[in-house]
Amino acid sequence: MSSDETPNVPSTRNTREAVREKAQKVHAQQSRARVMRRIILGAIAIVAVGAIGTAITLAVSAQVSKPQLNPGGMNDDGILVSDISASAMSDDTAAAPSPEETEAGGEATPTPEPTTSSTVDIHIYVDYLSPDAGEFERANARQLVNWISEGAATVTYHPVALLTASSNGTKYSLRSAAAAACVATHSPAQFYAFNHDLLDDQPEVNTDGFSDDELAAIAGAVGSDNVKSVRSCIEDQDYVTWAKEATSRALEGPLVGSEDLVLTAAPMIVVNGEAYVGALDDPSEFSQFVLTVASDAYYATETPTPSPSPTPTETTEPAPSETPAS
Repeated sequence: MSSDETPNVPSTRNTREAVREKAQKVHAQQSRARVMRRIILGAIAIVAVGAIGTAITLAVSAQVSKPQLNPGGMNDDGILVSDISASAMSDDTAAAPSPEETEAGGEATPTPEPTTSSTVDIHIYVDYLSPDAGEFERANARQLVNWISEGAATVTYHPVALLTASSNGTKYSLRSAAAAACVATHSPAQFYAFNHDLLDDQPEVNTDGFSDDELAAIAGAVGSDNVKSVRSCIEDQDYVTWAKEATSRALEGPLVGSEDLVLTAAPMIVVNGEAYVGALDDPSEFSQFVLTVASDAYYATETPTPSPSPTPTETTEPAPSETPAS
């Protein structure tokens, strides 16, 4: 090999062109990658927005497609208890109150009952989480049952929800009021028993309360006539909106039969338009209040018997006097 021969190496110009070409390829690949990322991110965003829109649409459609339901068999948001079946109450609760013996060995005076000819109109506003509502029911259930059975009083229960925020977020007051409306609508004969059981065996305030499934089970246990409809109504919370609005109406007033009473607490007992403010656990005091209100109503409406007008006496003409003889 001659000494003037040089190795076959690329020239400087060829090297620059190769580097430039490679750089262009890399740049093109990066550009395509960026475009693909943008396309993928855009598609994901579109899918996400579409999913959110679909969810909102479905939620709104469900809200619109499900009309507000109102319970049946109710007047002024209340359930009238006009008849109590034999199975509605336990024997010891429904039985007539027996006289109690005094320390002297005699019998105490039995709790008085309304004896006026006019029927007393009693409205009881109850929150099923309220301890006071439970206390009133346990103390007065026996005489209320007697009055209803004897036709001495009409008793109407108004489920309300004042303690909705006192059940760890489960809204038990609202749900239980709605459940009572379900029973009143689909199995009215068992309403009183269901109402009594919820008040007699209450969950404590600031606990979860009964679940919807448990409320449905309680309704079934009292012998619901239409178990499937009652259970579906309770679990679907058909009357929750009604319970909320019924509570608002009671808070705004006036309460049934009154001119200016509004709901201030639960229970609130209104007798012939007058609020009872006595002891909730004293059936004698409540009975006396009912007697007093009933008596006032009786004498206020009693028509006085008109006094008979004197009967005109029959007049007789005087006998003609004899003409004295001349």
